[in-house]
Amino acid sequence: MANLLRRAYNPDVLTCLANLSNDEVFTPPELANQVLDLLPKELWSDPSVKILDPFCKSGVFLREAAKRFIKGLEPIYPDLQERVDHIMHEQLFGIAITELTSLLSRRSLYCSKFPNGRFSVSEFDGEEGNIRYRNIQHTWSGGKCVYCGALEKVFRRDPSLESYAYEFIHVRNPETLFGMKFDVIIGNPPYQMSFGLEGGNSANSKSIYNLFVSQALSLNPRYLCMITPSRWMTKTAQGIPESWTDSMLKDHHFEVIHDFPDASACFPGVEVKGGVSYFLWNRSYSGKCHYYYHEPNGAKINERIDYLDSLNAGIVIRDPRAISIIQKIAAVEGEYYINPDNNFSGLVSPKHFFDDGKVLTSNWRGYASEPDTEHAIKYVISKSVTGSSSGWISEEQVPKHHEVIPLHKVYIPAAGGSGTDSQVLGHPVFGEVNSVCSQTYLVIGYRPEKALSSETECRNVMSYISTRLFRFLVSVKKKTQNGPRGVYQFVPLQDFTRSWSDEELYEKYKLSSDDIALIEETISPMDLEG
Repeated sequence: MANLLRRAYNPDVLTCLANLSNDEVFTPPELANQVLDLLPKELWSDPSVKILDPFCKSGVFLREAAKRFIKGLEPIYPDLQERVDHIMHEQLFGIAITELTSLLSRRSLYCSKFPNGRFSVSEFDGEEGNIRYRNIQHTWSGGKCVYCGALEKVFRRDPSLESYAYEFIHVRNPETLFGMKFDVIIGNPPYQMSFGLEGGNSANSKSIYNLFVSQALSLNPRYLCMITPSRWMTKTAQGIPESWTDSMLKDHHFEVIHDFPDASACFPGVEVKGGVSYFLWNRSYSGKCHYYYHEPNGAKINERIDYLDSLNAGIVIRDPRAISIIQKIAAVEGEYYINPDNNFSGLVSPKHFFDDGKVLTSNWRGYASEPDTEHAIKYVISKSVTGSSSGWISEEQVPKHHEVIPLHKVYIPAAGGSGTDSQVLGHPVFGEVNSVCSQTYLVIGYRPEKALSSETECRNVMSYISTRLFRFLVSVKKKTQNGPRGVYQFVPLQDFTRSWSDEELYEKYKLSSDDIALIEETISPMDLEG
C-alpha cells in the first residue's frame, strides 16, 4: 500500500468534475487549500487533531488535509504507512451528502471507493472507512420537514430514492454521529433546497446553509471553516431568518472572512447570486474580524479590520469603499440608516401592497382594456423600456389599501436586474391619482401621513431614483434580483420639492473624486421617460 502513496503524479481529477447543481458545488482543490490555509500551521504536526467535513461531495478538504498531515507528522511517525494509517483512522472524518458523493469522497481520500479493498492506502474493516453515508428520511409535520423545512409534497418519495435529507442537519444530537469531539469542522455545504418541481430558481428555493453553520457551531469546535453564499450578510437570503443573521453579526469569534462578490472567482462557471465567502471561526478568538473584500474581476483586495456590523446598521457592508461613502452621507444626515423613518425605505411599501395573492397578481386578467363608468381606476401591470402596460378596474376589485388610491405616488419594480448589473433597479413609473399597481411593483409614497403632494413631487422622486448615487446606495444591500423595501436603507431622504442630479448630490455630501469614480464605474445612467 505504501507504493500507492509514492506513485508518480497524475493530473488531479477533482479539477475536472462537473457540478451536481448550482446549489451543490464541487470545491476546486485550489480553493479548498485557500480555506485550509486559514488554520494555524501547527495543527498539521499535531497527531491528536480531529477534522470533520460534515458535507462531503468530492472529499477534497479531507484529501488536502491528509497531504498536510503526511508532511507535518513525519517527525512523529517516520514510517509512511504507519503515518498514513494514523491519519486516516484517527484524524479525518466525513459525512457524505449522497451515496454518489460518499463513493467519490472515499476514492479521493483512500484512493479507493472501498477502503477495505486492496487498493486503499489504509486498510479498514468496513466499506465506509471514516466517511459515512446514511439515506436519512425527512420527518414530516404540517407538510414540512421539522429539521430543514423541505416541503412534503415535493420531497416525499420512495425510500430507495435520494431524499436530500442531509444527515448532519437531520439529527438532534450531532455529537453522536461519530461519538467524539472535533477540533476542526470544515467544508462547503449545500446552499439551498429547491421547492419547485422543476428547476431551482431562488423564488422556489429556501437557503439551508445556515442550518449547517448552526449545527457545526453547536458542536463547539476549536475552529470552523466554511464556504457559503454571502447573501446572509445583507439579509437578502431566501428563507434565512433575520435573527440568525443578527446572531452572526454579534459573534466576535469570526477571525477572518474572504468575500467574493463574483462567485466565479471561486467557482469558475458557476453563478451564485450575491457572491460567496469563506471564513475562519475561532473559539478562542474574540475581537474584530480581518475582512478581505475581493473586487470583481480580481482587480484588488480591500482589507479592513473591524466588527462585522461596523456601522450598527444590522448588516455587513461588504465593500469598504461603500462604508466610506455612507459615512460621508451620515456626516450630513446623522445615522439616517438606522431608523426607516429617516431613510428612503420608509417611503416604500411592503410587497403585495394592493394584491391579495389572487387578484392584482402579475398574471391576473380581470381588468378592462379601456376605462368606463365602472372601471375608472387605472391598473399599472408592468413596465418595460418601451412603455408601461396597464388596464382599468373598479375600486371594488382592489383587495386592500383603498385609502392610497387617491394619492399621488411612484411605482418601482419589486424585482429588477440580476443583483450584479449596473442598472440595479427597474424604471420607476408615475402613479397618478386614482391608480393602483400589480404585485410587480412596490409603492413609493404609500402612507397618507407622508404622501407625495403632487405630480411634480413624484417626478422629483423619480429624478432622484435615476441618479447613480441613489442606485449605488441601493446596491450596497441589493445583491439579488429581488428588491424589497429594505434595500433602500442606505438611501437618505431629500427635499422633493425640487429635482436632483448626481452633481448636486456629490456636492452636498462632499464626495471625493475616488468616490465619484467608483459610483460612475459601477452604476450606469438611467433615462426616465415621460
